Amino acid sequence: MTVDAEPAIRPAITSPFRLPSAASLRLATVGTLKSVGSNVLPPLICLAILLTAWQIACMGKGSPLPPPTVVVSTTWDLIIHPFYNHGTSDIGLGLRVLVSLQRVAIGFGIAAVVGILLGVLIGSSTIAYRGLDPIFQLLRTIPPLAWLPIALAALRDNQLSAIFVIAVTAVWPIVMNTAVGIRNIPQDYRNVARVLQLNPLEFFVRITMPASVPYIFTGLRIGIGLSWLAIVAAEMMTGGVGIGFFLWDSYNSSLMSEIIIALVWIGLVGLILDKLITLIGRAIAGPGAV
Repeated sequence: MTVDAEPAIRPAITSPFRLPSAASLRLATVGTLKSVGSNVLPPLICLAILLTAWQIACMGKGSPLPPPTVVVSTTWDLIIHPFYNHGTSDIGLGLRVLVSLQRVAIGFGIAAVVGILLGVLIGSSTIAYRGLDPIFQLLRTIPPLAWLPIALAALRDNQLSAIFVIAVTAVWPIVMNTAVGIRNIPQDYRNVARVLQLNPLEFFVRITMPASVPYIFTGLRIGIGLSWLAIVAAEMMTGGVGIGFFLWDSYNSSLMSEIIIALVWIGLVGLILDKLITLIGRAIAGPGAV
């Protein structure tokens, strides 16, 4: 007699990947739209109110400032053609900003390297802190343009003088924040380093720098803002083709609409630089660190 074999029971095959349902997609879309709306709509509403108030206040014949409609109509070519190049001194605002950014990149780069090194020195050495901190506190209170005459006298070059002003303006917040970050390293970290018998180089690489990175990027964020402020002010005095000289030249020519457009460019570029340093800092130090 034969016995029928029981049919094999096959396990159900389930895929770990499940397509989101239509309802979940709708919820995600609604959530994204709400998030974008809560971040974008308030600034747009405030900007619209500001422009409306500006238009109403300056639409009279005796107004010293042009209303927004006049600014846009008279500078339309500058707005839609920011990168035109008709010669050495006749270039668009976008190219002028790039010239200024080149100087900022050099000056800020010098300030970042020097500032971090000096910050590490005075943060790690009590003797260096006592000797250099009073001098730094004195020098950092000097306004940026006050350095320009001595830079012009010593360097005898407008561009180098502008770069020097940028570097000497941006270096102080980097020095101070780096030093504070190093001096605020928790004692537990130092105790662990002693237990692991880390040499000075290992302590610097594995403990000092990771712990002070948020402070360093806070100083860099302040420094990049001061660098952009300094280059605009320095270019007003030294000339050239940067955005600062364009602003001053427009004032001398009584072109108020061009001044306003230049201010918009300056503000947008400053905002972008600040956000760029913030994003880099968060990528290196983690979210919320900068």
